[in-house]
Amino acid sequence: MPDTLTELAANLGDKPALIDDRPDGTVLQWSFAELEANANRLARVFMAHGVEPGDKVLWCGQNSMWPLACGHAARKAGAISVPLNYRLTDEEATYVTHNSDAKIVFTDAQFAPLFERIRPNTPQVAQVMVFDGAPGSGQLDAAALLAGMASGPVELGVDPAKSGTMIYTSGTTGNPKGAVRTGAGDPDQGARMVETYRWRPDDVYLTTGPLYHSGPSGFLAVGQMLGNTAIVQRVFDAEDWLRLLDKYAVTATFAAPTPVRRICQLPEDVLAKYDRSSLRIMVANAAPWSYALKLQYLEHFPERSLFEVYGSTELGVNTILTPEFQRSKPGSCGQPAPGVEIRLYAEDGSVVSEPRQPGELFVRSAAMFNTYYKARDKFLADRRDGWQTVGDIAYFDEDGFYYICDRKKDMIISGGVNIYPAEIEHALELHGDVQEAAVFGIPSEEWGESVHAVVVPRPGAGLDDEGVTAYAREHLAGYKVPRSVSFVDEIPKTGSGKILKRELRAPFWKDHESSLL
Repeated sequence: MPDTLTELAANLGDKPALIDDRPDGTVLQWSFAELEANANRLARVFMAHGVEPGDKVLWCGQNSMWPLACGHAARKAGAISVPLNYRLTDEEATYVTHNSDAKIVFTDAQFAPLFERIRPNTPQVAQVMVFDGAPGSGQLDAAALLAGMASGPVELGVDPAKSGTMIYTSGTTGNPKGAVRTGAGDPDQGARMVETYRWRPDDVYLTTGPLYHSGPSGFLAVGQMLGNTAIVQRVFDAEDWLRLLDKYAVTATFAAPTPVRRICQLPEDVLAKYDRSSLRIMVANAAPWSYALKLQYLEHFPERSLFEVYGSTELGVNTILTPEFQRSKPGSCGQPAPGVEIRLYAEDGSVVSEPRQPGELFVRSAAMFNTYYKARDKFLADRRDGWQTVGDIAYFDEDGFYYICDRKKDMIISGGVNIYPAEIEHALELHGDVQEAAVFGIPSEEWGESVHAVVVPRPGAGLDDEGVTAYAREHLAGYKVPRSVSFVDEIPKTGSGKILKRELRAPFWKDHESSLL
């Protein structure tokens, strides 16, 4: 198959592909031809350092142009691109880097010290290449490597089944798992998705949130493959986001609820400084948008711009709620997306056929992931009759609109980030004064959900909430640290010893219709 970026460069040439416009006045820009040339050069660098089809290339960095070039370069070399969340602790980053079997690490200079520190525990990494700054000890300067490489198309003839992405998403065991997605997918399904969003080649896309997440990067890829110019915001800032929206007449973006809430909560005089009328496509996802937030958004942005989707890193986009139903279907995440089949299974294993009856949501689609890396048993455990689940409970109404009503696997979504309680519980229970811990999400207007820990101290321990959070901060990324802690003498359990989290959650969620805001 012809390389899509090579075709875009041939057809669009000097059209801006990426613009990195920073608050300090620095503006960097690559045309489609320059993006193609840089991706080709980087692919040759990877191959010169031993990358073969199916190998893993891990990248780490703030939003900028080179991580995007890395994704294209990995594909051109037949490799699998693995984004690393730069907010992880050394311990967590070590696990992902080692577990992924990454052969090459491609990182910006800001995070080069991280890979110096964890290098002794990641022996399978052949080279660490550093861009946008000086490399550390034992690392390579990407700019010097690129200087000697040809920029023409890479003629590798790679089987698409060996190339793709692997995004790590933690599981209920607490160990992160790599969700592998390879192959070319279904072009017809992709075209129908684009048509549903009313996405056009002349749209201008703005990144909202870090590109190591599947949502921001996935929807940027949609725009890029249509030939959109993408505006890359390095780090989210609400007013700077409005500046970029206004300056470039942005028409499309993807956002979690937290950044949009921060934008809508800016003072009216600040909002009034920026023209927001160009926005045609706001894809709402990463965490449930409350109906109140949707109404806030619609006060400040074009009425027909809001599309809410339900999906996951593993299963892709499963449902879409289009703009005309945002007010009339509060709480719904929409109807099945093009090319997606949805089936609900009741607790007794039967297929749910009646409206408003909850069941575990299973999906069948060409856009689904292929497996969990080194965790095929987990992939198969979540599979039934060729359908796949991530454990969400849902129902549909009489018009065929779906509603997510609970999370079977207790995952917390805070600020658009997936957080898994078992991982936090495991870390807390390593504290010498903690006998037992149960972690779950509680309502937060700012974040959607925040992390709450219920702790049973060891007898005689002088433990307080500050001690618990300080310990957690040493072992977990900041967004996983409990924002509140309560202490009890005993955690309620079933007769078989399983924690009854529904009893622990109930007091916090009693004023909400479900465990989702």
